[in-house]
Amino acid sequence: MVRKSDSKYVEKIRTGSFERKYLMAKAGVVAGTRYASKSAGAMLKSQDKRRKAHKRALAQEAQYLVEELGKLKGSVVKIGQMMALYGELFLPQEITDALHTLEEDTTPVAWTTIHHELVKELGVERLTELDVDPVPLGAASLGQVHRATRKSDGKQLCLKVQYPGVAEAIDSDLSSVATLIKLTRSVKMGRDFDQWFNEIRFMMHREVDYHEEFHTTRKFGRLLADDPRYVVPEVFERYSTGAVLCTSYEEGHNVNSDAVLGLSLERRNDISKWALDLLFKELFVWKEMQTDPNFGNYRVRLGSDGAKDQLVLLDFGAARTFDDSIMKPVQLMIKGGYLRDRKKVLEGAVAVNFMQAHFPPKVLNAFTEIVYDLLEPVANGQNPPPAFALNQFGDYCWVESDLPARVARKATISAISKHFNMPPKEFLFLQRKLVGVYTMISVLKAEFNGQEIFDPYIDLLVDTLEPVLSE
Repeated sequence: MVRKSDSKYVEKIRTGSFERKYLMAKAGVVAGTRYASKSAGAMLKSQDKRRKAHKRALAQEAQYLVEELGKLKGSVVKIGQMMALYGELFLPQEITDALHTLEEDTTPVAWTTIHHELVKELGVERLTELDVDPVPLGAASLGQVHRATRKSDGKQLCLKVQYPGVAEAIDSDLSSVATLIKLTRSVKMGRDFDQWFNEIRFMMHREVDYHEEFHTTRKFGRLLADDPRYVVPEVFERYSTGAVLCTSYEEGHNVNSDAVLGLSLERRNDISKWALDLLFKELFVWKEMQTDPNFGNYRVRLGSDGAKDQLVLLDFGAARTFDDSIMKPVQLMIKGGYLRDRKKVLEGAVAVNFMQAHFPPKVLNAFTEIVYDLLEPVANGQNPPPAFALNQFGDYCWVESDLPARVARKATISAISKHFNMPPKEFLFLQRKLVGVYTMISVLKAEFNGQEIFDPYIDLLVDTLEPVLSE
């Protein structure tokens, strides 16, 4: 929680198009010029020293650019974060490493500004029905959240209030960031870059469309209404607009809080299983997913007096639906990995543009082995995980398995990276969600075999793509 005594307040976010474009263009010119100068200075060195000098110079200028972006706050911070999350297959590592250091703006906007926005969005009559706490529960780059009480019945609510001018600045900020990246001369521009960047644009506009988030939150609430393991906040149309989202206030602890990490292994396992089961529902049943990998979007409500714990699901601004043209190949890859069926894995990989059928057998075999490894947490009895990833009872130890690092090392050592194709942009969202759920379960130090969660879904997965591809 942000308190007045703990933090300074800003009056507003600078969203003026000319000012922001000028500052970003200036930063890009400085970074690009310095990078070119350092690169030219390395021309007389050996090839190895020249390569290291280029990487060092790029890392230095990327960090400088990120520091300049951070000063502007607003949508540009979120843009940078999205680029870091979804650009790892596209941008140089030096740039994504720097972008990952961008933090959400935790300095809240002054209550006078927020109150003015609430009056503008809700009107005086509706706003007077609420008692709004002027101290925000939390502040981020695009808006902040205030707790409120409905006076008529004492109902506890949350008001997510978008900062004024943020939505209008998105396109300008995106164009400026693209120009800035081009000025560094570190990224190959082209059709793939444009498609990827347009996806960032789409997601940014989704983030600030509170009408869309309202309906998505309500939809997920209906889907999970009869499942007592999950809590989805109720949405209130009377106090919601395109720039204000009103939900019920839901108590809960952060996933990495002492209260949650101090629970018994059995309770931590249950919470982890619920997160994994929800992922499979999104992937295989609904084909709609909350794609933000930040497990800060979860809270844990601790049960008492015999009541079970519950997983509270927050923030559906990044939810998106996936077409069968993406989901069927992904399902086939997953099923092939689970069954150790090389043909299914490669059929799905080619359809989703990971691999090409003409690639060398060594590359295709290495890719197949990596898919097998990725399915290790849900491995069946015939294909058990390595012994070091199991406890004395044969349960899978998620954090000790070190799976992401092992897969990354194997991919680096193999020849896959030289042949790897840029997958459809939708797959990047799936990938980040998978990593996010794995990370959450690892933070909880869970120990259980995912097969029991996965098996009920296996019959939902396609066996072949031929009927789809022939249509």
